[in-house]
Amino acid sequence: MRVLMTRHSGGYEHAYLPHAEVALKRLGRRSGVFEAVTTARSALITAERLADVDVVVLATSGDPGWSDEQKSAFMEAVRGGMGVVGIHNATTTYGDWPEFVEMIGGRFIGHPWCQEFTVRVEDTAHPAVAMLGECFRVRDEIYVHDDWDRSRTHVLLSLQNESVDMSRGPREDGDYALGWCHTWGRGRVIYSGFGHFEDLWEEPWYLEHLLGCIRWAARLA
Repeated sequence: MRVLMTRHSGGYEHAYLPHAEVALKRLGRRSGVFEAVTTARSALITAERLADVDVVVLATSGDPGWSDEQKSAFMEAVRGGMGVVGIHNATTTYGDWPEFVEMIGGRFIGHPWCQEFTVRVEDTAHPAVAMLGECFRVRDEIYVHDDWDRSRTHVLLSLQNESVDMSRGPREDGDYALGWCHTWGRGRVIYSGFGHFEDLWEEPWYLEHLLGCIRWAARLA
């Protein structure tokens, strides 16, 4: 199976990205499930290149500089069955492009918490999160979103609100999902909000979770 990780940053560039590239390639080799190619070049997003890709891992941010032709090629590939795995800052990408926001599931509006907190696993049977139990603790940066509603997606992971100072949260409904999945045309899209800190990319549980996301997006699970 072929996985393309694109990590072009149109603005702030996360320090974890070089670690993620190494970790993803190693995960592919060790699992035997996929072969990964990683790039910071937005020029590689073309209809021809995407036709040979089973899953795109989006670790982009801001405006990666895709042309209208590239945007169309990407969306057509997803509608045609290509899987998408969004990592952490993927929801900061193209916040002014409604179709992208709808595809990825939400638009980043802030990260009011960066601390250790408790995560609830809302679907313990889903292959992307089944290895995580019913809840777990993690230290990470928590992204919050607008243009997001749980009625439009399938929530896999959410913040246990009691584990943070909720007065800092901007959503009136207090609903802070950290991972979700849905279909987009014939493609499967899954988002995981974790990954801000470099050391997380060495954690066995996180890599197993990431592998589960990739397998689900590729319809292998």
